Amino acid sequence: MKKYLLSCDWGTSSFRLRVVNVTDHNVVGEVTSPNGIGVAYNAWKEADEAEVKDRMTFFRKILSRQIAALAAQTGLDFEGVPVVLSGMASSSIGMQQIPYANLPFSLDGSHVVSMYFSEEEDFSHEIILVSGVKSDHDVMRGEETQLIGLTASMELSGKEAIFIFPGTHSKHMFVRDGLLLDFKTFMTGEVFNLMASHSILKDSIEHYQQPELSREAWKAFRAGIRESGSGNILNALFTVRTNQLFDLLDKRQNGMFLSGLLIGHEIRDLTRETDARLILCGGNNLYQPYKVAIEALNLSGRTTIIPSEIVDRAATIGHIRIFENQQLTLNKTNL
Repeated sequence: MKKYLLSCDWGTSSFRLRVVNVTDHNVVGEVTSPNGIGVAYNAWKEADEAEVKDRMTFFRKILSRQIAALAAQTGLDFEGVPVVLSGMASSSIGMQQIPYANLPFSLDGSHVVSMYFSEEEDFSHEIILVSGVKSDHDVMRGEETQLIGLTASMELSGKEAIFIFPGTHSKHMFVRDGLLLDFKTFMTGEVFNLMASHSILKDSIEHYQQPELSREAWKAFRAGIRESGSGNILNALFTVRTNQLFDLLDKRQNGMFLSGLLIGHEIRDLTRETDARLILCGGNNLYQPYKVAIEALNLSGRTTIIPSEIVDRAATIGHIRIFENQQLTLNKTNL
C-alpha cells in the first residue's frame, strides 16, 4: 500500500479524509463529517475517567474510526498507510499544538513546520501533522496547504500574484517566485453572519440560497458593491436598515445588498494592488458573488479563475508534496 497516502484536512467545523494514489494523484475514496476539531476538542474536555483522557490517543481514536469508514467504502486495507494531517489539528484545540512557519514561505512544501508521530500498537499509521503560517500581523492554518497544491502545476515566475480564497475568513495571499510573501485575513463572512443574526439589521434581511437568486437579488448585490465605495463602512452598514424602512428593497434583496457591501469592501482592497495578477479560487458557495464583485470593480482583465474541481483537490495535492519533502528529510536524517 506504499502507493497510497491518507490525506486529512481537519478544520474547526469540518473533517475530510481522502485516500489518494501518490503516483497519479487519483483520489480513490473520501469520507467527510461536520465534526471538526472544535467538536473533537470539546468531546475530549468532557470525557470522564472511563474514557481516554490522553489527548493524542483520543484524537487518534476519532481518526481511526474515520479510516475504518473509508476502508469499508473503498474495500481497501489501509494497514501501514501514512496520514498527512493539516488544518486546525495542529492548533491549541487540536491533536498537538505546533508553532507556525514564518514568512517567506516556500510553496514547494520545504518550509512546512510539522511534527512526526510513529505508529502505535492500536494505530498502524505514521502521522505527519502540518502546522500553519504566520506573518507579523496574521495567521492561517490550512490555506497554505491548499496554496502549495494549487501552485504545483502553475507557472508563477516573475510577476506577483494574489490568490483569493473566499470564506468565513477570506484570505488574500501574496506570492512571487514560488514564495508566499504576505497574506491578509478578511472577516467578511463572519461579519455578515453577525450582522444578519445578532444586530439591529437582522429584522431587515432574509437569508438566501444561491440557486434561488433572482435578477433583482443580483441587482441589489451590485448596489451593495457600489455603496461599499461611498464612504465609511460603519456608516454604510446602516443603509441596510434604511433600505427596509424606506421600502427600497425587500428582505431577500436586502440580504444580497449586505453581502455586496461587505464583499465589495473586501475586494476594493485589491484595486490598490495594480501590478499583481489576481487568482480567484472557486470551490464554495461564495465563488459566484466574488466573481461578480471582481467584474463590478473592473478587475476581470487581470483575474484568473481556478475551477472549483481543481481547488477542491488542492489540499490533497499539497499533502502529497509535503509528504514527499518530509520523506526526503527523513531519508537524509537516516543516512
